[in-house]
Amino acid sequence: MMIVCHTVDELRNKIKQVCKAGASIGLVPTMGALHEGHAALIKAAVENNDFVVVTIFVNPTQFGPTEDLDSYPRTLDADLSLAKQLGASLVFAPSAQAMYPSEEMTWVEVTGNLTKVLCGSSRPTHFRGVATIVSKLFNLVKPTRAYFGQKDAQQVQVLKRMVKDLFFDVELVIMPIIREADGLAKSSRNAYLSKEERQAALVLGRSLEKAQEQFKQGERKAKAFIDFVSGEIAKERLAKIDYVAVYQLPDLKQPSAIINGQSLLAVAVYFGQTRLIDNCILEER
Repeated sequence: MMIVCHTVDELRNKIKQVCKAGASIGLVPTMGALHEGHAALIKAAVENNDFVVVTIFVNPTQFGPTEDLDSYPRTLDADLSLAKQLGASLVFAPSAQAMYPSEEMTWVEVTGNLTKVLCGSSRPTHFRGVATIVSKLFNLVKPTRAYFGQKDAQQVQVLKRMVKDLFFDVELVIMPIIREADGLAKSSRNAYLSKEERQAALVLGRSLEKAQEQFKQGERKAKAFIDFVSGEIAKERLAKIDYVAVYQLPDLKQPSAIINGQSLLAVAVYFGQTRLIDNCILEER
C-alpha cells in the first residue's frame, strides 16, 4: 500500500524505518501534474530500488515574480493515483510552509557560468530555488538514486555540480526526453497551449531533429546550428524565441567555432504566454 505524507516528521519517521531495514531508496522529485515523462522516471526508480519516494511540490522559490506559480497545474488526486499505479512506495506532498518554515531563508546556490546562461539569464533566481529544494529533499529522503529528465538539461548540469561540490552520497540517474507521438516534448506546461499553439510548438522537436541529422552528416559549426534552428522556429508566426544556443557539456561554456566533443543545443520559445524548453545533445558516436 502506498503511503502519503504531508509533513516533514511523517516523512522522516518512515525514512528512518526504511534506512534501518537497509533498503535502497529511489527519489523522483516532481512538481506534480504528472505525465508520461514523470512516469518513465518512476518506472525506472521502481525497477532499480527497494523503496521509491515521489515528491509532489510546486516549489515557490524557483518561480520569478511574474511567472506562473499561481496558475501552475495542481492535480494531486490524479497524481496520487498514477504514482500508486506505477508502484511508488511513498508520495511526499508537503505544503510550502512545511518546506520553508522560516521567512529568513537558507539558500543553496550553484554559482558561475552554469546558472548564468540559458534559462539562468532570464530567470536569475530559478536555479537557486531548484538547488535549495533538491538539497532539502536529499537530506530528508536520503536517496540511493535520484531521477531527473534530460528535458531540463541545464537543471541536470546544475544538480550534478551541486552533488559533486556538496558531497551528496546519491547517484543521479538522467532519463531521456519523453515525447508525444508528434514529437512535442512532454511538459506540464503543455496544458496551457491552445490547439493552434500546440501545433506551432511542434517546430521545436522537428528543428532539433533536423539539426542532429546535420551533425551526423558532418556539420560542426556552432553558428550554423544556431542559425538553422532559429530560422526554422521563426517560420512559425506564433513562436517568440527566448534563446537558441549551443554550449559545451558539462560546464555550459561557449564552444569554439567548431564543435568538438559533447555539446548541448538548447531552445526556449514562447507560444502565447507559455514558455517551452527543449534540447538535444550533439556528440560524436
